[in-house]
Amino acid sequence: MLAELKGKTALVTGASRGIGAATAVALARAGCARVVAHYNSYPEGAEAVAAEVAKTGAQAMTLAGDLATAAGIRAFRESMRAKAPEVDILINNAGSLVKRASLAESTDELFDTVMDLNFRSAWFVAQQAAPHMIAKGWGVIVNLSSIAARNGGGPGAALYSASKAAVACITKSLAKELAPKGIRVNAVSPGTVDNHFHQVFSTREMLDNVIRQTPAGRLATDDEIADVILFLCSDAGRYVHGQTLEINGGMYMV
Repeated sequence: MLAELKGKTALVTGASRGIGAATAVALARAGCARVVAHYNSYPEGAEAVAAEVAKTGAQAMTLAGDLATAAGIRAFRESMRAKAPEVDILINNAGSLVKRASLAESTDELFDTVMDLNFRSAWFVAQQAAPHMIAKGWGVIVNLSSIAARNGGGPGAALYSASKAAVACITKSLAKELAPKGIRVNAVSPGTVDNHFHQVFSTREMLDNVIRQTPAGRLATDDEIADVILFLCSDAGRYVHGQTLEINGGMYMV
């Protein structure tokens, strides 16, 4: 339990599985009074996460929203105003590669979907949450970037990589703007995580190749990423502003 999180409300986007789910539960276990788990296409997962949150004694809430379109982002902001107007901790985790596509295969629709989901949503959900944080003089925003933002990603992941690079960039910009108001903005940049994302978008051969190249000799777990996010939300990270923490078992050194 972390005393600094007592009474705080956390919103985690993309919390129905993977890193988002692990983070929502970790924040509840650490002492947040209320955890809002956003989901889009997997309500069963969000409900399971809410049940785990409730076991800790925290108030659990699920909130639906399609963050892959501008209209969906606007609608989700309206839901935040109505149901979660006072967010103290925002974890901008929602995101997806959507599909692997080369330059020749990319379409306007794919470009917009990837950028809306991974980048636009982080910016405008933060815009919605920030006024309450500013009024209180305290808040934490953690964005999810990716090692792909640094190395360009794997085959067909150029748009995803670019969107995650944009997330890392706005993390620094928001940190400069909001630090004087008592709000810490940082990002985490996972390497390859052994979770649903890579079950969908990577082959076993691709994952085995990553393991062979990774100094730690294995893939990350969702909980290992959630632990670093929790650090950034805690007083242990109280003087960390505008950073993107690389969590990849040493892969970024390779």
